[in-house]
Amino acid sequence: MSAEYRVDLDAFARNLARVRETVAPAQHMLVVKDDAYAHGLEAIIRRATAEGVTWIGAFDVETGRAVREMTGPDARIFVWLLGGADDLAAGVAADLDLGIGDEALLADLAALPDLPTPARVHLKIDTGLHRNGIRPERWGAALESLSRLVDDGRASFEGVWSHISEASDADDDDARALFLAARAAAVDAGLTPRFSHLAASAAGFAREPFREDIVRVGAFSYGIRPAGGPDEAELGIEPISSLIASVVAVEGDAVRLDLGSLHGQPSALEGRFSVATPAGPRLVQRIGPDFLLVEGWTDAAVGDDVIVFGRGGVASATDLAELIDTIGEEIALRVSPALPRRYTSNGPRSAR
Repeated sequence: MSAEYRVDLDAFARNLARVRETVAPAQHMLVVKDDAYAHGLEAIIRRATAEGVTWIGAFDVETGRAVREMTGPDARIFVWLLGGADDLAAGVAADLDLGIGDEALLADLAALPDLPTPARVHLKIDTGLHRNGIRPERWGAALESLSRLVDDGRASFEGVWSHISEASDADDDDARALFLAARAAAVDAGLTPRFSHLAASAAGFAREPFREDIVRVGAFSYGIRPAGGPDEAELGIEPISSLIASVVAVEGDAVRLDLGSLHGQPSALEGRFSVATPAGPRLVQRIGPDFLLVEGWTDAAVGDDVIVFGRGGVASATDLAELIDTIGEEIALRVSPALPRRYTSNGPRSAR
């Protein structure tokens, strides 16, 4: 198989610059969950840090530790999928910032023996999305628990944070009101956070009051626009990757490509989108377990490269996502990790 996932690291750098410009003076936290949205963690981290990114959202402790090994001591690495005492201990040992949204985790932290350094805690308020977080009616109790940890030298209070739905401005306004009230309550309790972070990609770009001190931007950094939202040109971002397949056979009026099931893309896409061939767009006629059958063209030949989706293609990840009522990052994440990644770059610019 010669199919591959090509990643343009210079395009990635341009997106980082665009994000930085848009969210300033807030800092950009680059989210790298799920192997940097399937683009390959190490290459993405190396280029991001060369471009001056200092905050990285790693999602879980395992990824956070891997990122720490790549960056050394300088980066701030935020993780928020924490399973209990073992994750907390490992996170502290790896010098990670811990996103805590469960009172039980505060109790686990209090019970940990011999912490090498105080845990850097970002306490999460549930503002209505219910993607973990301390419920508003329990916020006061959580602040009391955190205050004891801080007084005992077991924790530093680094941040207040939350997720919002980005479903409507009204819902997000309500969520922000809860967030601001939670932060005010923390300050009243003698706990002033160093950082506040609420927004991700869409709100970070569209709604200045939501940016706070840090904006967690994943999808837009990789050029993945929101489903049903503004396009890439409006956002000033560009796709950084393309899924490439090669012609392995010419079969009458069709060609066969060496890419089975779009490496996880659903058969519901069959007959609904076109790929970029040397002769222009051609419809995908059939999605098989180990091949794609595509409308042919004059002079099609074995070895011809076809852009299935992404940079330089007919359809973006989000274009495909909208056909099956999902989001662009879900399409990107379905690109098999077994598929080779090939990186192109002219080298990093000077970090700012």
